[in-house]
Amino acid sequence: MRKKPATVRIARWSATHSWTAIGLWIAFVVLCLFLGGAAGTNKISDDESGVRESGRAGKIVASGDFTEKAEENVLITAESGGALDKQTAQKAAADVQRRMKALDGVESVGDPVPAPNGKALLVPVVMKGDTENADTRVQPLLDASAAAEKDSAGLRIEQVGTGSTAKGLSETLGEDFKKAELISLPLTLLILLVVFGAIIAAGVPVLLAMSCVGAAIGLSTLASHVLPETSAVTNVILLMGMAVGVDYSLFYLKREREERKKGKSHIDAIEIAAETSGHTVVVSGTTVIVAMAGLYLANEPTFASLATGSIIVVAVAVLASLTVLPALLGKLGNWVDRPKVPFLWRLTMRSGDSRVWPVLLKPALSKPWLTLIVSVGAMVLLALPALDMKLKQPGSDDLSRDIAVVRAMDRLTDAFPSEGTVHQVAVRVPAGEAAQAKTALNKLLDRADKDERFAHDQKPTIKESENHRVFTVNVGTPYQPKSDEAKESLDVLRAWLPQAMADVPEAEHGVGGKVAQGVDFTDHLQERMPWVVGFVLLLTFFTMMLIFRSLAVAVSAILLNLLSAAASFGVLAAVFQHTWAESLLDFHSTGAVVSWLPLFLFVVLFGLSMDYHVFVVSRIREAALQGTSIKEAVREGITKSAGVVTSAAIVMVGVFAIFGTLSMVEFKQLGVGLAAAILLDAVVIRIFVLPALMTVIGKWNWWPGRVSSAGRHGPTSTGSGDDLPGQPQAQQQPQYAQFAAQQQGYQQRPAQQQGYPQQQPSHQQGYQQQGYQQQPEHYQQPYQQQPPLPQRDSSRPDYYQ
Repeated sequence: MRKKPATVRIARWSATHSWTAIGLWIAFVVLCLFLGGAAGTNKISDDESGVRESGRAGKIVASGDFTEKAEENVLITAESGGALDKQTAQKAAADVQRRMKALDGVESVGDPVPAPNGKALLVPVVMKGDTENADTRVQPLLDASAAAEKDSAGLRIEQVGTGSTAKGLSETLGEDFKKAELISLPLTLLILLVVFGAIIAAGVPVLLAMSCVGAAIGLSTLASHVLPETSAVTNVILLMGMAVGVDYSLFYLKREREERKKGKSHIDAIEIAAETSGHTVVVSGTTVIVAMAGLYLANEPTFASLATGSIIVVAVAVLASLTVLPALLGKLGNWVDRPKVPFLWRLTMRSGDSRVWPVLLKPALSKPWLTLIVSVGAMVLLALPALDMKLKQPGSDDLSRDIAVVRAMDRLTDAFPSEGTVHQVAVRVPAGEAAQAKTALNKLLDRADKDERFAHDQKPTIKESENHRVFTVNVGTPYQPKSDEAKESLDVLRAWLPQAMADVPEAEHGVGGKVAQGVDFTDHLQERMPWVVGFVLLLTFFTMMLIFRSLAVAVSAILLNLLSAAASFGVLAAVFQHTWAESLLDFHSTGAVVSWLPLFLFVVLFGLSMDYHVFVVSRIREAALQGTSIKEAVREGITKSAGVVTSAAIVMVGVFAIFGTLSMVEFKQLGVGLAAAILLDAVVIRIFVLPALMTVIGKWNWWPGRVSSAGRHGPTSTGSGDDLPGQPQAQQQPQYAQFAAQQQGYQQRPAQQQGYPQQQPSHQQGYQQQGYQQQPEHYQQPYQQQPPLPQRDSSRPDYYQ
C-alpha cells in the first residue's frame, strides 16, 4: 500500500481532531503575539542601514557615542505668509519660551533666531530623554505651542522636530492603514461571497489570513533581534499575508467543495484537496519563499528585513492551509456552505462548461501567431516607459502636503534652509590629531560658506566626541533632497573633504545624510540587481524543469514573468514619474520611482506568478496526457482552472489596489505596481499570450519529456501538437467499462477490506485507481489482460491537480 503524502496525513489528522488542531493554532498565534510584544522590535539604526560612503559615515558617527537629544523647533510666521512684525513676533517668542520652560519634559529653551528673509522666528527647544520615544512625550510641547498660537492673533505658531514630526507622520499613517483595513476586509469578503455564494465559506479565508498576519508580525518582531527590522515590514506582512493567505485558502476550499459536489464525504474531500491543492500550496509557498530569499543577495539591511518578513508570513500561511484549514472544514462539514446567498449560491453551483472562457480563448487558439504578436506587442508598449525609469530614495518631498507637520517642515526649510536638506560630514582621526582635524574641518566650512550651493542662514557647528577622535558637522543646502542641485552639492562636498583632510594622518572620513544615503542606495542596488535577478531566474527555471520536465515550459515561464514584470514597471514609470495621475491617486509627483521598489516587486511578482503558472500549465498538461490535441488541452486546462485563478487574482488586485490609496508615495507605488502586474498576468498573459504561445509551440511544449496520445502510458505521438489524434477519454474506452464494473463490485465490499476509512459511493471509482491497485489478486486478474492502468506518479504535474 502506497504511503499517502504528508499533506494528506496532516490534513486527515487535523480533520479528525478538529478541536485539538484549532486549539493548537490559536495557541500558536497568541504565543507569537505575546513573545513578539514581550521582546520588542529591534529597528535598523542609521549606522546599520547605510551602504558605501554614507554607510561608512554613519558608522564613524556611531563610534563617537554622541548623546542624541530630541530637538524641537517652534516656528513663528505670519498667517499671511509675508514679513513678520518684529515686536509682535518677539512677544510671541517670549510667550513660547515661558510656556516651554514650565514643562517637566523640557531640558532647555534657546533664544529666538530670526530668519534671514525676515519672514520667520525660530525658538529652539531641547527635550529631556533620548530620541527613541520622543513622539510619545512631545504632546505637552505641542499643546504649549497651540496655546501660544491661540493668544497670538495674526501669527502661525508651529512645531517641527524629532518628536513632533514622528508623531504627525505616524498618526497619518495609522489613519491610512485603519482606512485600508476597513476597505480591504469588506472588499475581500464581498469577492469571496461572489466566489462561494455562502457567508461561512467566504469568511474562513479572511479569518485565516488575519491570523497568519498576526502570527507573522509576532515572529518577525522576534526575528528582528537577529536581523534588525525596517518600519515597512509590518505593512509588507499585511500586504503579503492577506494576499497569499486568502489565495491558498481559496485553492483548498474550491477543490474541497468540488469533491463534495461529486459525492465524496467531507473527510474524503479534505484528503483529496490536501493531496492536490494542498500540494500546490506547498510548491507555491516554497517557490515564493526561495524567491524572496533572493533579496538577501542585495546585501542591504532593508532588503534583508523585507525578505525575512515576507518569508515568515508566507510560511505561516502555508502552515495554516495544511493544518487549521482542514480542521475547520472537518468541524464545519456541510455547514461551510451556510448561510447561502440565494442568487450567488445558484451562480457558483452552476453545472456544465463555462460559456465565457471558450469565447475569450478563441483568438489565441484560432489565430495563435497573430494573437501572440498583438498581445506581446501591447505588453512591450506598456513596458516602454520603464526604459526611462528614474530611481530615488523616498524623502520629505514625497510626503503628502495634506499632513500639517509636512506643511510646517516646508515653511521651516524655506525660512531656514540649513534645517532642511543636510549633508553630514563625519571624520575619525587617531588620538592626538584632534586639533588638526578641527582646523581642516573649519577650512572646509569656510570654503562652503563662499559657495551658493550651500545654505548660509546659520553657521554650522562642529561636534566633538568625548574621546576627541570623532567629529561631525552638518552642512545644509537650500535645495530639495531629490533635486539635481542637492546631488551636485553632495558631489562637491565629497570632492572637497579628502582634500581638506589630506594633511591629517590616518584620517577616516565620509559624507552622509539623506541625499547621500539615497544616491548610495540606488547605486548599490544597480550593482547588486543582476545577482538577485539571476538568482530568481535560475530558481524559476529549475523549479519549472523539476515539476514539468520540460525545457519549453521552464523557458516560457521565465519569459512570460519577465514580460508581465516589465509591463508593470512601465505602468509605474508612466504613473508616478509624470503628473497626469496626481489628482487621481492624490500624490505629488517627484519624477522618480522609489529605489527599493523595482527589485522588491520583481522578486514578489516572480513568486506570486508561479501560483498561477503551475496551476494553469498543470491543468493543460493533464488534458494533454488524456490524448487531446494541444489546442483542446489548452482550452480545457485554462477553462477548468479559470475560476480559481480569476478569483484569486481579483482578491490580490483588490488588496494591492487599496495600498494605492495611502498617503506615503512608496506604498502607493507598491500597491499600484503589484495590482497592475497581477491584473496583466491574469488577463493578458493567461488569456492571450500563454495559450497562443503553447499552441504555436505544439508538441515541443513537453520536450524533452513525452506526452502520450492515448493516455499516459500509451505510444508517444510523433505528429505536431495540432495533429495529435483526438483519442477517446479513459471513461469512453472499452477496457474502462470492464474496469468500472469490477470496481463497482469491489466498492460493495466492507470498507475495512478496502483500506478506506468508510464505504464510499460506487460512482467515485474513477478517482480511486489506487484502491484498484490494492485489490486482491482475483479482482485484478481479469483486467491484467488489458493495458496496465497508470500509476499515480508524484513527480508528474497532473498528480498535483
